Amino acid sequence: SNVARMRALSAPEPVSVPTGLQAELRHYQRDGLDWLAFLHRNRLGGILADDMGLGKTVQILALCLHALEANGAARFLVIAPTSVVENWHREARHFAPELRVVTITETEKRRGTTLDEAVGEAQLVVTSYALFRMEFDQYQDFAWEMLLMDEAQFVKNRTSKIYQCVRRLDANTKIAITGTPLENSLMDL
Repeated sequence: SNVARMRALSAPEPVSVPTGLQAELRHYQRDGLDWLAFLHRNRLGGILADDMGLGKTVQILALCLHALEANGAARFLVIAPTSVVENWHREARHFAPELRVVTITETEKRRGTTLDEAVGEAQLVVTSYALFRMEFDQYQDFAWEMLLMDEAQFVKNRTSKIYQCVRRLDANTKIAITGTPLENSLMDL
């Protein structure tokens, strides 16, 4: 089983940095990519917890590019606080310029298009927690390789609607990204 394989590991096998990544990964970011790739390969979820400014976004973009090398049809969903949605787009353009990215910043009524039309051929879709919750039924219609939750403390309350949406979304791998994995108790995890 996957859990038995994890117990036998002292460290995951290294993966090569994807050719499309326009960044030199630091040693700890390489370690992060190796672990994230291991989780993805084994269809396991995980938490990327690091202090601010240590490159969580670039590690996730490297993971997406790595997954695309194995499956060119893969599609990734990032949900994040509204204040950082555009930052994801900027970082993706900078570090992974070949990645087709779209940000969803309005509801269907305000966009004037369905989610399917707005997403088009994008490989990386970035939206806010609020919009994801409001249009959850449409997000369910896509085949997601990964669900990536930035500032994942937004989903730690298991009685919340957003938590229920995140749980119900079908994705091969779900990764929580946070600088504060534990704020109150182990239940935060």
